[in-house]
Parts: sequence; structure tokens; C-alpha cells
Amino acid sequence: MDNTQLLKSARDKFDGALEFFEGELVGVRSGRAHPGLVENIKVNVYGQTMPLKGVATISAPDPKTIQIQPWDHGQLAPIEKALREDQNLGLNPSNDGHVIRIAIQSWSEESRLQLKKLIGQKAEACNISLRNIRHEVLAQAKKSDGSTPDQLKGLEKELNKLIDEYQAKITTQVQTKESELMTV
Repeated sequence: MDNTQLLKSARDKFDGALEFFEGELVGVRSGRAHPGLVENIKVNVYGQTMPLKGVATISAPDPKTIQIQPWDHGQLAPIEKALREDQNLGLNPSNDGHVIRIAIQSWSEESRLQLKKLIGQKAEACNISLRNIRHEVLAQAKKSDGSTPDQLKGLEKELNKLIDEYQAKITTQVQTKESELMTV
């Protein structure tokens, strides 16, 4: 592979890492009801594990309520159980026999600081992932025949520029989520 192909491969992997990070951020509760908060919670239904969005319609009828309407009312109990067991969110669903409603409570200052710390941990995990991708691409370039030391240095410079670009995107997203989180 030449450097252009390696850089394209690295950019694709960086995009995947950033996309995963964005999905992780959506799952961090900010005090405002949002369907993305619960849509990827794993539910055991029909003998298999599926994301909640695959077994129910999820909506936010108002800023403080999430409403979940299963397509099969027989799945209310497993959905409610999965919501209660997800300790990261600390949700308390109520089931009326047809739909599940979750009231989103405002966070205390201490809870907000804990969530801010969690966001920082997720951002650091994404940054580590970016560095690992860079390491893999450089190792792949070193294995390939025909790469001169100058070409390897050039590739490393380009990868570092890419990492800086993606880290800036991560920082922007973290700041946006933290400001959303700290807004009362």
C-alpha cells in the first residue's frame, strides 16, 4: 500500500472512532429527555439481545419525559427490566400496561460533575483509539516493501495532522456536551 491509501484507511478508521464516540455522548444523560438516551440499551426479547430501538418506538413528548411503546406489548417487562438494570443512566421507568414512561430528573451539581468526568473518560478512550490507529498504520507502512525513511516520516507527519484534526473535533463535542450538561 502506498501512503495515500494508508492515509485514506487511517481517515476511515478515525471516522469510525469519532462516530462511536458521538454515539457514546448521546447516551450520556444531560437532564433533557432525548430518545437517543435509551435507544441502544440492550433488551433480551424473543431469545436474543436486541437494541431497544429494534423492539419499540421511542419518543420524547416533552423535555422531561421519554416514552417507549413496544411493538409487542408482551415485551414490556423485559424492556422495563433492561432500563432499570442500566446503572449508567439511573432511570426509573413506569409501565402502564401499554407504554413505558421515564421521567427525566434534573441533576444535582455533584451528579453533573460526575457526568462531566465520565465524558472526559470517554473522550480519552477515543483519543487512545486514534493513537492506536496511527500506530497500526505506521506499523503497516513499515512492513510494506519500498517505503523509504523519508516516506515514513512524511506519513507520520500526515497522521499526526489527522490526529490533531480529530482531537479538535472531539474537544468541540466534549465542550458542547459539557455546556449542555451544566445548563440548569
